Amino acid sequence: MSYDQHVRGAQTITARCAVLTLSDTRTEETDKSGRRMRELLEADGHAVMHYQVLPDEPAALAPALDGLLARADVDAVLTNGGTGISRRDQTIGVIEQRLAPPLAGFGELFRMLSWEQIGSGAMLSRAAGGIAAGKLLFAMPGSTAAVELAMTKLVLPELRHLLQELRK
Repeated sequence: MSYDQHVRGAQTITARCAVLTLSDTRTEETDKSGRRMRELLEADGHAVMHYQVLPDEPAALAPALDGLLARADVDAVLTNGGTGISRRDQTIGVIEQRLAPPLAGFGELFRMLSWEQIGSGAMLSRAAGGIAAGKLLFAMPGSTAAVELAMTKLVLPELRHLLQELRK
């Protein structure tokens, strides 16, 4: 079966998603990136089962992430924020501990696409994705432009196909 046939065969799948924004400064009211992520998911026919803003703290993220990955009504967890290189950016360590296997291409392609928009600053992103507890897990930067880029160019075009593969 060709790649196109695989993708076409997955078009009826609706992903049930959880969205986590990791930020020390944002609230649900000021979280433009989390709002945009939810809008894009819903516009593409997916369901947002959970949304939350958490501080970028491993002690907060780890149990929240484990709880979401254990939920039967969640197929994918999408995070934004905490992927940079500052001391406060703790997200990726927690995410990477749960990825088995990682999808290295997600981060690589995100940085390539980001390079086209922002140049060498793209190397500062530690965007990551993969499979965690049998579900999809993607960590994106916190800027709204980065969320838009990752969602429209990488996550949404493959979300149904990835879920189809996981369900085999």
